[in-house]
Amino acid sequence: MSIARAELQTLPHAVFLHRVSQPQVGNGRDSRLGQGAFLALRLIDLLATEREPVHPDAFEYQWVATDRFCREVRSLSTEGAHLQGLVASAAAASRHGDIGLLTPGLFAYAHFLEDGLHLEEALDVLDTLGTVVGTRLSGSDAVALSLRAGRVNRKLNRFDDADAAYAQAWERAHAVGDTYSELLSRIGLAVTTQGRGNLPEAEGRLVELLADARKAGERQAEAHAEHNLATVLQHRGSPDVALLHVWRAYQLYEDEEGRVRALNDVGVMLLTLGDAVGAERALSEVVGRGGTDDNAVNATIELMNCASFRRDRVAFERHRNRCEEVKADMPPNILADYFLKTGIGQARFGQLRRAAATLDRALKIAEGASLHAMVFKIERIKNGLGACEETLPALTEPAIESEAVREVSASLAQLAAQPA
Repeated sequence: MSIARAELQTLPHAVFLHRVSQPQVGNGRDSRLGQGAFLALRLIDLLATEREPVHPDAFEYQWVATDRFCREVRSLSTEGAHLQGLVASAAAASRHGDIGLLTPGLFAYAHFLEDGLHLEEALDVLDTLGTVVGTRLSGSDAVALSLRAGRVNRKLNRFDDADAAYAQAWERAHAVGDTYSELLSRIGLAVTTQGRGNLPEAEGRLVELLADARKAGERQAEAHAEHNLATVLQHRGSPDVALLHVWRAYQLYEDEEGRVRALNDVGVMLLTLGDAVGAERALSEVVGRGGTDDNAVNATIELMNCASFRRDRVAFERHRNRCEEVKADMPPNILADYFLKTGIGQARFGQLRRAAATLDRALKIAEGASLHAMVFKIERIKNGLGACEETLPALTEPAIESEAVREVSASLAQLAAQPA
């Protein structure tokens, strides 16, 4: 490592400057947004409660320069609007002497980065929130900060850090009597256990959590436990049992985002079990509810997969064209999945050369984003293209005979029949 790069690594918020040196920045938009984030967060650092206050003129000088730059990038994307909001909240916090004014904007920006799989950057923003606002955070915000740090670290496979954050979240939630967040922190610890590969222990913890959530009357926590238990059971080779749990999660969720995510997983599981009709009902409902967000995009990709499963070329191309329209805005995990499902569809329609090229694109994206599980899945499917009739579902493959499939499919038929 060069001396210059080593120094960059120790510079606060240097993770955002890595965008500048990336060869795929294209028109330079990502580079400018990275610079804007670096400048906005350095400005916020000046307000840290634990440091010596800076002279008002020094803050004003840095604010003017940062504000000018962030105004220029505001129109580039949603991220630009987040950055302009951070600069405005920094000015308000300085003017009113209220450091808490920084909290909503930093939470929102961290969530935006997490959704886009800029996980290192999301952690940097969360660390900034904890460092700058520090002990001025309200009890509920301190709990939320620990829970989010746990989730991002878990997505980065930093399970020790995730466990520490979840344990801290439990302590903070317990101190303020927040039973719901106590349960969420325990669910997070169960999911890190799953991430380490200990599925039996993860299942046992989630079953225990289900009982505790029901006893406490925490319906939303029960929904999260049901949803995560479904994921564990799916990995343990019990997709029909998993289907019942994720459907129960759908019924329990009190927020629309949770219901849509659960319904998307219902569709994916039904297709895995061979019920393409039920899967399409669930996924079409997601698209109808989800607007243009990631849930709707994921569901459209899965609808494309359902169409190729049924060998419906017209429907496949219709859904693929809809995906193409929003492809530029897809985060790496969704983009890799899009090309994966496109390649599978092309193989099902006998276009093996085109399928191989499409899967190569999916593999390159997954490798670039360090999506290791996705890389393994793409490689396995790509290596099986030569015998695709054996490795890909046949058109006439029947649905698995299961009471769970019949029950959920019947419920979806009733849901589809209800007026919008």
